[in-house]
Amino acid sequence: MNLIIFGATGMVGQQLVKQALYMGHHVKAYGRNVFTENLPEHKELELTQGALFDEKQVFKAIKGCDAVLSALGGSFDGTDVTRSLGMKNIVAQMQKANVKRIIGIGNLGILNVSATDNTLIMDQPEFKPEYIPVSLEHFKAYNFLKASALDWTYVGSPDIIDAEVTGNYTTNADYPPFKNKFRINSGDLAMFMLKEMTANEYLQHRVGISN
Repeated sequence: MNLIIFGATGMVGQQLVKQALYMGHHVKAYGRNVFTENLPEHKELELTQGALFDEKQVFKAIKGCDAVLSALGGSFDGTDVTRSLGMKNIVAQMQKANVKRIIGIGNLGILNVSATDNTLIMDQPEFKPEYIPVSLEHFKAYNFLKASALDWTYVGSPDIIDAEVTGNYTTNADYPPFKNKFRINSGDLAMFMLKEMTANEYLQHRVGISN
């Protein structure tokens, strides 16, 4: 497949690039710093420098791709709108380019508490206050996906550990897995996203995940 990865220079993004190339996909890494970060040299890796909020640049990069993978990051204090407005622009340009499939990363706070409790984890009294601003950013991104006509999947990730693939993880639609360790290896998160790209098990769903 012909894939584009936003946030390709981050912890999960680099795992996505590495694993997608290993699987034989053509990978387009998009961002401001793609030429200065430690991305592998590979004949199927295309580095595309551009701004996330630039409509024309993002449209040109997305056009002709089969799927989009978003691992956008940023600060946690609520002043960084990369996650929400970045996703808004990606969604808009995907719709213009007629590219349907996208898998993105949010955080645990945007999931429901359980199958019987539809309130959000970030709205619970015990949710750590320092995670509320970034959770709200992820929730805005989720709502842009939800309002679109795209084939989207949005991962409500717990703490991401900088570690390689184990293949040992569990997932759940819309709320955390029953066996939840509240952590996921970056390698396993990338593996799930790449598998889900074609498995389509969680279309129009948020996904809880844990090692």
